Amino acid sequence: MLYVKLVAALVRTNSGNVRTFSRISSGRCRSTVASTKSKEEKEQQQPQTSGCPVVEAQPVELISQSKSVTKTLMSKIHIDFDNTKEAYASKNNAELLRSLMVFKLCTIDLLVEKNKELMDLSRKLLGQWMFEKLMKMTFYGQFVAGEDHESIKPLIRKNQAFGVGAVLDYSVEEDLTQEEAEKKEMDACVSEAEKESPDAHQRESKYKAHRQFGDRRGGVISARTYFYADEAKCDTQMETFIKCIKASGGASVDGFSAIKLTALGRPQFLLQFSEVLVAWRHFFNFLAAQQGKSELMLLEQKLELGQLKESLTKLGVGAKDDIENWLTGEKLGLSGAIDLLDWNSLINDTTKISSLLMVPNLKNGQLEPLLKAFTDEEERQMKRMLQRVDVLAKHAVANGVRLMVDAEQTYFQPAISRLTLEMQRIFNREKPIIFNTYQCYLKEAYDNVTVDIELSRREGWHFGAKLVRGAYMYQERARAQEIGYEDPINPDYEATNRMYHKCLEFVLEEIEHSRKANVMVATHNEDTVKFTLEKMNEMGLSPTENKVYFGQLLGMCDQISFPLGRAGFPVYKYVPYGPVNEVIPYLSRRAQENRGFMKGSQRERTLLWKELKHRLLHGQIFYKPVY
Repeated sequence: MLYVKLVAALVRTNSGNVRTFSRISSGRCRSTVASTKSKEEKEQQQPQTSGCPVVEAQPVELISQSKSVTKTLMSKIHIDFDNTKEAYASKNNAELLRSLMVFKLCTIDLLVEKNKELMDLSRKLLGQWMFEKLMKMTFYGQFVAGEDHESIKPLIRKNQAFGVGAVLDYSVEEDLTQEEAEKKEMDACVSEAEKESPDAHQRESKYKAHRQFGDRRGGVISARTYFYADEAKCDTQMETFIKCIKASGGASVDGFSAIKLTALGRPQFLLQFSEVLVAWRHFFNFLAAQQGKSELMLLEQKLELGQLKESLTKLGVGAKDDIENWLTGEKLGLSGAIDLLDWNSLINDTTKISSLLMVPNLKNGQLEPLLKAFTDEEERQMKRMLQRVDVLAKHAVANGVRLMVDAEQTYFQPAISRLTLEMQRIFNREKPIIFNTYQCYLKEAYDNVTVDIELSRREGWHFGAKLVRGAYMYQERARAQEIGYEDPINPDYEATNRMYHKCLEFVLEEIEHSRKANVMVATHNEDTVKFTLEKMNEMGLSPTENKVYFGQLLGMCDQISFPLGRAGFPVYKYVPYGPVNEVIPYLSRRAQENRGFMKGSQRERTLLWKELKHRLLHGQIFYKPVY
């Protein structure tokens, strides 16, 4: 059973016909390197007459031209992030004091390091009822909205009254020991064929399970972790996501809900499919180098069709007639060349060359099966994972909710991104429903964003992205160093900031020109928010267009969220919820992993004190939010 065949089946099931990639853009032409140029360079650049390096240019009136009057009339928006009255208008004094206390406690190293032991001791001394009351007055109350869909409604309604929406996130985690987590991961990520003959399969080490990194909770910032148990557990987690989607639809007309694909199936599939996708991308790079194209920008690398057929025949990829049929599908290669997007579309058709999924071995130039065989149960598990994803997307459409697919580790992410992209191709035709997440601490983040946007242009669907800095940096770096592959993370925080702004500017330019792209700026970085507002002002992007959203975690950075919301920007809090005892593992890690952030939150604590003192000095001892 081929992974890619399953993806193609998912597309066929929902759209009737699998559209091949549109080879010539029907919209505007914009080079994928546009956002790397300075403003001065752009102003000095003369109009090009030789065509776009990505696709053929066509005469088209830019939206930025047709809306010049709107740009002129729209006044620039400035947000005062020092305005504590707006930032904390939704909070009473007790809530301000709780924030100050929690933020301060999170800066005490000993308390944070021993938080799990201290919570266990508190539960024994106080009893379950008093322990839960204590948690709701402190950490749980600060970072978690409530225990179930009903109990979170008052907080969601209050935040909405102050202009802040919600991205619901059921944050229950299993309280596993490290040994239990490692065992579950190894059982779920190693195929039966590999267990029987571990040395018979030449797998890339990055895309194999390694016991020392089996506990994926370590070195992770603010992200839930799921471990595969069985198919019934995956069905249960799917039902939980469906409840989140329905609750989001019932709470607002423009809600979001978040899902993780590792919750929906056996991660073995994600590992193996990721390896296949990356291997074929490396094969494209190998062929591009053969044609002397490796120095060009990614989407400017085009393989000449004649040379490509000759190379594939020499490499023994298949018989000459098979290769001819493979490369002459509808509209494919009409221009005499194939770029990366065309190449990616070919992966769906590899069954024409082999009955098994084949990956190129660049050492000997031959195609080889990734695994010798799959069991019937493994094939069913792969199919059920795709079916669950499809069910969730349909529920999102039915409930008017946008679905955010969270990013995960780099050894899972190629498969996650491809499956998300397949959902976007189906469900984002009329409006953005499915949002992919791009982690900008990755060296390849900009390439990923530009390639996916170009695909959305060619096929005419709405691009949806959530931009984050990333949640797995420490874990990713340690794993790369230990196992021996290139560190996928940018060298430092400044490089990640530059990458974030580069990706963001590219998406904003796409919004400016087509109005079919949408982005969630998910950040606690005030400078990045100001950068976004500045670019929106320059481009004439109004917050009322609902193309640019902002997102922060519940209980953090209210001085960013609420002023944005009061000014009319679509802004959302990532809202975790779940029973106290079952959310404790999530809260425990949140305290440990956000320790550095909390130590740097002096500005937020200063603003909280400023507002609290202002209220006390002006007789607002019993301040109550009015909404």
